[in-house]
Amino acid sequence: MAVNYTEKDIKTLSTRDQMRLRPGMWIGKLGDGSQPDDGIYTLIKEVLDNSVDEFIMGAGSLIEVTISEDKLVTIRDYGRGIPLASLSDAVSKINTSGKYGSGAFKKTVGLNGVGVKAVNMLSSSFTARSVRGGEARTVSYNTGIEISDVWESNVAEKDGTTISYHVDEEVFGDYEYNLEIVEQRLRNYTYLLTGLTISLNGTRYTSKNGLLDLLNENLSDEPLYAPIHLKGEDIEIALTHGTGYGESYYSFVNGQHTTQGGTHQAAFREAIAKTIKEFYKKDFDPSDVRTSVVGAISVSVEEPEFESQTKIRLSSKLMAPEGQTVRQFIVDFVGRELDNYLHKHPETAQILLKKIQENEKERKAISGVQKKAREMAKKVSLNNSKLRDCKIHYNDVKNPRKNETMIFITEGLSASGSITSSRDAQTQAVFSLRGKPKNSYGLTKKLVYENDEFNLLQAALNIEEDIENLRYNKIVIATDADVDGMHIRLLMLTFFLQFFPDVIRQNHLFVLQTPLFRVRNKKQTIYCYNEEEKQKAMSKLGASAEITRFKGLGEISKEEFREFIGENIRLEPVRMTKDDPINDMLEFYMGKNTMERQGFIVDNLRIEADYVEDLI
Repeated sequence: MAVNYTEKDIKTLSTRDQMRLRPGMWIGKLGDGSQPDDGIYTLIKEVLDNSVDEFIMGAGSLIEVTISEDKLVTIRDYGRGIPLASLSDAVSKINTSGKYGSGAFKKTVGLNGVGVKAVNMLSSSFTARSVRGGEARTVSYNTGIEISDVWESNVAEKDGTTISYHVDEEVFGDYEYNLEIVEQRLRNYTYLLTGLTISLNGTRYTSKNGLLDLLNENLSDEPLYAPIHLKGEDIEIALTHGTGYGESYYSFVNGQHTTQGGTHQAAFREAIAKTIKEFYKKDFDPSDVRTSVVGAISVSVEEPEFESQTKIRLSSKLMAPEGQTVRQFIVDFVGRELDNYLHKHPETAQILLKKIQENEKERKAISGVQKKAREMAKKVSLNNSKLRDCKIHYNDVKNPRKNETMIFITEGLSASGSITSSRDAQTQAVFSLRGKPKNSYGLTKKLVYENDEFNLLQAALNIEEDIENLRYNKIVIATDADVDGMHIRLLMLTFFLQFFPDVIRQNHLFVLQTPLFRVRNKKQTIYCYNEEEKQKAMSKLGASAEITRFKGLGEISKEEFREFIGENIRLEPVRMTKDDPINDMLEFYMGKNTMERQGFIVDNLRIEADYVEDLI
């Protein structure tokens, strides 16, 4: 029977209601604060962008950011201040902006007139204060609804704007600010805008050398040659080569960190290969030129266009309306300036040539086994017994659920069976390992093609060349929490660090946290992830509670697993920071068995209580 459909079924939502009902349309995914692209950091960026634009316009060289213990975020700039008569509209009415129709703001980020309004409407409390020439106005809101408007005269404060807000937990749920993520975002602004100082809870950050500082502070190992740093009108680049595999780039547009690259990053990659091939007058394979490169590019584009509201991938084809293409502008600049640099620095040119020749030699050495491995992977791709695929993938650009996609890398058939039966087949895939994978530390990429499991895994992930077309947003290592499981985690971490570090750099690698204990009585069941949670559960459920220790993923029922990999999934992100000496750590933990490592094991040996109980 058909359901009646009339004019009464048509509803029109206000912008506020729409934004609170579908926040992801405006700020991307919400998250819980564990990832750099989670919504709480997008909100900080939306406020910061306006303050940064003030600096770009020559007003205010200091921005102060504080995040209190109760999660109150306050951002104070010393720019010109929002015109007082427009303050309320500027923070509450969509598509209200002082940047529309202004040539002065053509090369800034905050052009859409949405950002700070989203912060207002997604916050339980929000206050904006503007000071201009001794006068001030303060407007306050709860969930986007104005509750006060105060004007003041003869104030002694310096001109500028202050935004304070508490993110609404009804929208975001449980969340925590990771100050390391906030710090990195603030430092990125200072790398791009020399002369700008940003403080976080009193600690100040500034940069004298721009992208050169960014590269030097983020290199995990010594570069093969001193980073090359080149600047021109509307463009700045820095690059060097390291010793690892893959390519690593930091790209920016008008001060915005484009974490997913875009037309400018693609042009930069092309320009590096083209210029170096022409300099040496040799037809090198582009991959030989770019393998191990670490580069950064920043461009200023008039009225930039991005692929989404979160502005993390540039789609602009032109540097300015009716202007030169982004591609040609970058290719011309790099071709001219990098060529000049290499002519003036023959010692760098010699080191670079040697690196390219080494890359070429290794590529040719593995070409035979690579061809066979690709053929094998292609044959089994339609019937890969190790892979239980999902229907939606991360490289399905237009699919709204692509960010939900993940692949679990499991240990053995028992664990993979439980996850396969419990997963969401739309977005969750499973890849089964057969026992412990090979220790890849110190080996060449030839291993990836010679080892069936590694070869099938890289094919499943679609990361053989790079991670541009990665098939899953999250790669989740799902092993037992025992000694063998921990060892497998280390071996898989080594594999990704050794051959595909960009998977980690771009925040795609995680470890699945599964409960160690189940505490239950006849009325309630509580799953506990550590000893502290177990003790709390025992106190809550009483002395008669039954306690079960899970010793492996295979012991967890399919019904229980559905909860652990569903809405309540706990994922521990694997991160690399600028202070991590990656090569040193890999050599210590995964290299030869040294006396130092033996001493470390003895000093940190821990025997779990349940293991002792089993012995007794």
